[in-house]
Formats: sequence, structure tokens, C-alpha cells
Amino acid sequence: MCEIYAGQNPERYRPINRSVRIGGHSTSIQLEAAFWILIDEIAKEQGYTTAQFLSKLYDEALEINGSISNFSSLLRTSCLIYADRRGGMVPAHVEAAE
Repeated sequence: MCEIYAGQNPERYRPINRSVRIGGHSTSIQLEAAFWILIDEIAKEQGYTTAQFLSKLYDEALEINGSISNFSSLLRTSCLIYADRRGGMVPAHVEAAE
């Protein structure tokens, strides 16, 4: 039953840290490689670099919600929304995730 999940390439869930500047502060975000692939793709589709997209997303979420308790979780769920909107197609490969 779980072979599709258990048998995935371990590179997909390898944690990757990226240093970014958000809200005028330098910070480090750790996400699994598969999420970084999607975030890079979302940023490109929106016409931003990944750093620009992260900063814009943070600012807009802060404006809408007043606070952000867990930005990494916001990023992961944003990836789920993105994957769902494009028909659930999530890349199975891990290329240039860093």
C-alpha cells in the first residue's frame, strides 16, 4: 500500500537550508528538496527570483493574517495548493534543488 511513498528517492526528502532575507532580516529556511523545487517553480512562474517570491509571500501573508507563526509550514502548504491547482502534478525528480 505505501510503496509509492516509502519507495521514493531519498533525495526528495533531503533537508536543504537556504539563507534568505525576509522582512529586512536574514534568516535560514529548511525545507525538503521536493518543496524547494516547487517553490523555485512558483517563483519563476510569478516572474520573481525565489528570494523575491519568498519576501513577497511573507509580506502579503503578514498583511492578510497579521502574523506568521510558522513560515516553513506556510511554504509547504503553498506548495500543496500549487500542486493541487496544476492537477496534482508534483515532479518526481530532484534537480538543482540547492
